[in-house]
Parts: sequence; structure tokens; C-alpha cells
Amino acid sequence: MPPPHFPLPGVVRPLDRRTFLAGSASFVAAALLSTRARGATVAAPKFSAYPFSLGVASGDPLPDGVVLWTRLAPKPREPGGGLAPDPIEVAWQVAEDEAMTRVVQRGTVTANSAWAHAVHVEVSGLQPARWYWYQFKAGSEVSPKGRTRTAPAADSAPDRLRFAFASCQNYGIGYYTAYEHMAREDLDLVVHLGDYIYEKGDNAGSVRPHGQKEIFTLDDYRERYAIYKSDPALQAMHAQAPWIMTWDDHEVSNDYAAAVAENPKQQPRASFLKRRAAAYQVYFEHMPLRRSALPKGPDMLLYRRLAFGRLAQFHVLDTRQYRSPQLKPLRQPPGAVQLDAQRTIMGDRQREWLFDGLAGSGSAWNVLAQQVPVGRIDRTPGPEIGLNMDKWPGYEFERRRLLRHLHDRKIANPVVITGDVHCNWATELPADFDQLDGRSVGVEFVGTSITSKGDGTESLKEAEAFRAENPAAKFFNDERGYVSCEVTPKTWRTDYRTVPFVSRRGAPLHTRASFVVESGRPQLQRA
Repeated sequence: MPPPHFPLPGVVRPLDRRTFLAGSASFVAAALLSTRARGATVAAPKFSAYPFSLGVASGDPLPDGVVLWTRLAPKPREPGGGLAPDPIEVAWQVAEDEAMTRVVQRGTVTANSAWAHAVHVEVSGLQPARWYWYQFKAGSEVSPKGRTRTAPAADSAPDRLRFAFASCQNYGIGYYTAYEHMAREDLDLVVHLGDYIYEKGDNAGSVRPHGQKEIFTLDDYRERYAIYKSDPALQAMHAQAPWIMTWDDHEVSNDYAAAVAENPKQQPRASFLKRRAAAYQVYFEHMPLRRSALPKGPDMLLYRRLAFGRLAQFHVLDTRQYRSPQLKPLRQPPGAVQLDAQRTIMGDRQREWLFDGLAGSGSAWNVLAQQVPVGRIDRTPGPEIGLNMDKWPGYEFERRRLLRHLHDRKIANPVVITGDVHCNWATELPADFDQLDGRSVGVEFVGTSITSKGDGTESLKEAEAFRAENPAAKFFNDERGYVSCEVTPKTWRTDYRTVPFVSRRGAPLHTRASFVVESGRPQLQRA
């Protein structure tokens, strides 16, 4: 039986300090030490309000450990989170039980003001494929408890993996009811595919106005993350299971491409790179990421691989930081400009890393966890072809090169999971989209938004029109929600979970469609 679920939103509360029990074990902890002032660390701080206001999280599980995260912020919307710039000592511990009586790892780490008093602890020495609970303590204050899980041993053959993926959670547009429903599922992990925040100011019709204008500076981004991470449903889901994180554009600025802003005339390269550096730092500060992702100015290494035994390998991509600038919208089949071999969405180094990793993978399933749709989707009715140049078809040479690599190297069971477009669809991926009767080399599951775009609709007419323009697509839906997946050695099952509204609380959950993919047969079958 799986461990009991964490309380639903509104119930997670700090525990009395007597429950924070001591333990002993070896540990490996990586913290942000670049600004640590030895001998000046505050070991017994006094806080003006509860310092763990943004909750706790874990991420990037390995067979022997996981990243633990929190941030001290008694007044999270104020500069500095309401804290003086002094470094603060934070204790942490990991236990085998929810009551925290069987502690297996413990230690201390320093939270520094240069990194918003955020804490990243890389715990190792744990047992593979098991649940643990963790907690932090600063002064007399104790954090909520979080639950996490290590990955199976590298050479093991797990019989099941259950995970959900989500994206696009515009705070102002609606409530995170989808996360309340997700928290009731028995999940091993969560994958977030980008647009964790949105950088613009409030919309005219905001359901939850936050009062900020468009953000540009370090303090601006920190306040925006504090607003988003104050949501109790999001906090509860982070405390429920480990997350694998990647970003898209709104963590920095809409539709940016490498060092090019959405409007380069308004924000030239030098100014935009300064903004990108601030955004990348604050993203790292607020996510359960390893020290290997520590940003260096406007650069941050986010693409990486995570394995779930020999059952599944996640190839986590970054399709924003290295891409060529977008072209104008396309209204005809791909031509010479779209097929330019120099245009890239991944960059040369990441592409070769991905191709090498796919070719050398021994996993039963290879998951590409990434941002924008790979499938060539025509959203223009009639004979005219309308493709969005912000997606993979805007980088057609590289898109075809990826699909050809999957075909030629006979990559085992490629599955692409995607966010970005605020709709659900499921698509088979032929090696050549101009020959749709050809063999499919993989499948793509595109998930809708948590809230972005607002209340959705379940329109049969719209779905039929979408499929008529896109024969490789087997499903379309324009509601909000998330996608739940169950993976076994022989089958992959995907369930599209939706909520009918986000403009008010209490939306019920529906499963709008389910698909099964059999190992060795990259075809979508309705379940």
C-alpha cells in the first residue's frame, strides 16, 4: 500500500518543534555556498512571521537520493523576503516514516541572502525505490513535512511508474483546482513542462489579481514566484511527491528565443540578457534543482537525464535558451527558410547530447519531456496551411532530423510529453509528415494548462475540425487540467484529466480521453 496522501490545500500546517526529532547518519548536502560567511551565520534566528511561507519541495530523484528545497521568507512579497541579509543556519532531516521517528539523514545548511535565503539540499545514501519524509527547521520554527521518493536502482526492472505532467499555471487567470485533484492520485513523481509563472502584469479580467506590473528585476521575479508559490494547492502538490522541472518562455518573457526578446526594439540584447540572468537566478532559487543547474549570469544548464530503473528514461529538454529567433507565421508547406539546416531549437550541443542519449538508452521507454509541440499541427481551416513558428515546425530541419534519428536508430518507444499550447491533443509522429500513411516513429501527448486561457469548453465541433486538418492527431480538447500516465514494460496509458472551469473554486474532475500505446507499436489506441 502507498503511504497516505498529504493533506489537501489549506490543511498543511507547521508542526510543533518537539516533533522535529534528532537522528544520525552520513549525508551529502550541496547548498549555495558562494556567499557563505563562516562564523557570521545566524544559528538561532528570530522571525517576524512564519518563515516557511512558501512551503517545501523535492525534485530530480536518483536511486540513492533527492533534492530537498525550501526558502525562508516570513514576508515573501517584500524585498529580501522580510529578512536581514545575514546568512541563516537551516537544519534538515529525512525519515522513513511520516511521524519522523525513524530519521535516516540529517544535517545543516546555510541560507544566504544573495540567493533569497533559498535552500537546496542534495541528499544521498538513501535506499532506492522507496518513500521518505523530510522537514526543515530554522531557529524555533519548523517547516511543513514533505513526502518524496527515490528512483529505482539503475539495473532494476520496475513493473510500474505513475506520474503526471502539467504546465502553464497563470495565477491571475484562475484557481489551481487541478492540483487539488492531482494530489489525490497515487503518483511517483510530477513533471512540470514550463510556464510556472507568467511575467506580465494583471489582465483586465483577472480572477486573482496580484497587483504587480510586468517584471524585469531580481526583486520583481522573486515577488512573482512568492505570489505563485503561496498557493496552497500548489504547495500541497509539491509536498506530495518529487518533481522534475523544466521551463518555457514565461519564466523570462513571452516567446523569447535565446538572447532575443519578444520585441528586440523595445529590449535590446544587452538589456534582455540582464533580465534573463535575473529570471534564471530566481527560477533556480525557487525550484528543487541540483547544484549542476546553478546559473552563471544569463546561462543555466537545465537539460539532463533522469532514469526510472530500466523502465523509463526522461530526457529533459530546454528549447528556449539555445534556439534561433522565430520566423514569421507560415501559411504554406515548409520552404527553404524553414528547412535551413542552421536553424535550431535545441542548439548543437544539446541536440548531440540528446541523440547520443537516445541511441545509448537501455530503457524500455524513452520520454522527451519538453516544452512546445513536435507534431506539425495545422490550425488553419481549409487548404491553406498555418503553422506556429514558435513550435518545432518553425525549426523544420531539426524537427525532421529528430524524427529521422528515432526511425534510423530504432529508438525504443519514444514518447514526447509537451505543454505550452493550453489545449490537450494526442498525436502520432510519422517520420515524414508529408507522407502520413508512413510508419509512425513515436507518439506525442500534449497537455493543456492548469489555468492559462481561463475556462475551457468541450466542443465536439472544434475537435472534429482539428482532426480533419491533422490526420495524425487522434484527440483534441480545450479544457484546463493535467495529464496522468501509467507506464509498464508492455504498455503506456495516458489519461487526460480536465476541469470544466477555473474562474471559481470547486471544479469537478473529468477524464476526457484515455490512450494506450503498446511497446514496439508507436500507435495511439483509445482505452
